[in-house]
Amino acid sequence: MFSETGKPAIMRSAAWRISLWATLAFAFGTMVIFVFLHRFVSNDIQQRSDAWLSGEVQVLGDVAGRTPKDRLYGRVVGEVAELASRELPNKPPNMRENESVFFFQTAPDGSMALWVGKGDGLTFLDAIRRRKKVTDGPSDLYVQKFAIPFRLATASLDNGSHIYLGLSEKDELRLLRNLRLRFFLLWLSIVLIGFAIVFYTTRRMLAHVRRITEAASRIGESDLGSRVPMTNRNDEVSQLASTLNTMLDRIENSVHQLHTITNSLAHDLRSPLTAVRAKLEIALTDETKSGESEGIVSAIEELDRVTEFLNKSLDVAEAKADALRIDRVAINLDDLLRVMIELYEPSMSERGLLIRLRSTGAMEISADAALLHRMIANLFDNEMKHLPPSCTVDASLHVADDMACLTLEDDGPGFAEEISAHLFESRVKGPKSNGRGLGLAFVEAVVRAHSGSIEASNRVEGGARLIIKMPLVARSLEVVSDRPMAVASH
Repeated sequence: MFSETGKPAIMRSAAWRISLWATLAFAFGTMVIFVFLHRFVSNDIQQRSDAWLSGEVQVLGDVAGRTPKDRLYGRVVGEVAELASRELPNKPPNMRENESVFFFQTAPDGSMALWVGKGDGLTFLDAIRRRKKVTDGPSDLYVQKFAIPFRLATASLDNGSHIYLGLSEKDELRLLRNLRLRFFLLWLSIVLIGFAIVFYTTRRMLAHVRRITEAASRIGESDLGSRVPMTNRNDEVSQLASTLNTMLDRIENSVHQLHTITNSLAHDLRSPLTAVRAKLEIALTDETKSGESEGIVSAIEELDRVTEFLNKSLDVAEAKADALRIDRVAINLDDLLRVMIELYEPSMSERGLLIRLRSTGAMEISADAALLHRMIANLFDNEMKHLPPSCTVDASLHVADDMACLTLEDDGPGFAEEISAHLFESRVKGPKSNGRGLGLAFVEAVVRAHSGSIEASNRVEGGARLIIKMPLVARSLEVVSDRPMAVASH
């Protein structure tokens, strides 16, 4: 399904927004859980490493204390240290011995007595001597040329010498890095799957709401006999559809009663008015005195005005209640304006008025031909009633934002200030007007019934301006012909 702007309806669905916020909340929650989990695992790994260091350094201390100080001392203690390195915690399967662990013993004077590990051990000895804080348990040792620190455990012998066992933290960091990577991939998969599930579920739920909206819009544009679709589930959406259908039933009954009343009123008033008018016309055809004939003609004209007032009042009342009956057909607004201007040009010319039209070309709207014809006639009638001689009426027709825009301007006195805020209300008229105040109210009712808009204001340079916008059936090409598109009276 595509919207009027050409975008797919799925891109405008609120399911995206709901799914996004739900996914962000879920992602944030799982990330917080991972932070605590990562800290717990990190502490657990470090505790295991520290326990291994403390235990092994005590074993090495016991071995060093019990081994005779002969030429085999270094070999025995060194082999024990190498055996200990093979049981490292978090050790990868392909790691070589002594790659992450070192062991050395210092003499009572602090010099190197025994070294087991990579390199000569002097760098590690210097790092130990530079330590500012010495603790009873394992602590961090930062060694030059090594980006990753070591965990160091110490044991003292009875002769004043010390044994040091160090373990690089790179295996611990590698294990945590792998854990973070795996969790991220798992977290990303869960978030994407969760987003898909939430979006699918929300999309299905909102699809029912969209169908209800589309059905409701069709009901408003066509008739009140249709109803919004119902679902078998007894959920909020089903209750909404049921409520809307119940409301539409009441509205249909109210509109039906309104139509019944207006039809009855029109029939009850038009019939006697038509009969009186017919009798007056018959009397006018008989031989009557000149004074009597003038009275009969005046009475016939007054009856015509009453009939027109009745028709407008009923149309305005139905339009205000959104119950105006419309028979839509495709109408070329440019052609209709030209026909109406040709029809009104002689009458305006007699009153000394000039009317001109400028149009960008043919543009088609879907409207009721009779109502649109009466609407334009009302606009031109108002101009003839309220404009003094030597005034000009400019009508322009163009396309703006897929709407047919009709602008009617004049250089007359404009709208009275005291009624400028109530121009489209029934029975509102200027102080010098002898009408019944239904002209612009009827125009606004017709425009509103056709899903259009109307604006009225006074021009800065003097005169009145009316802007009417009505939706196009299909956008016309805005091409102005070479010949002047103006109709003027002389």
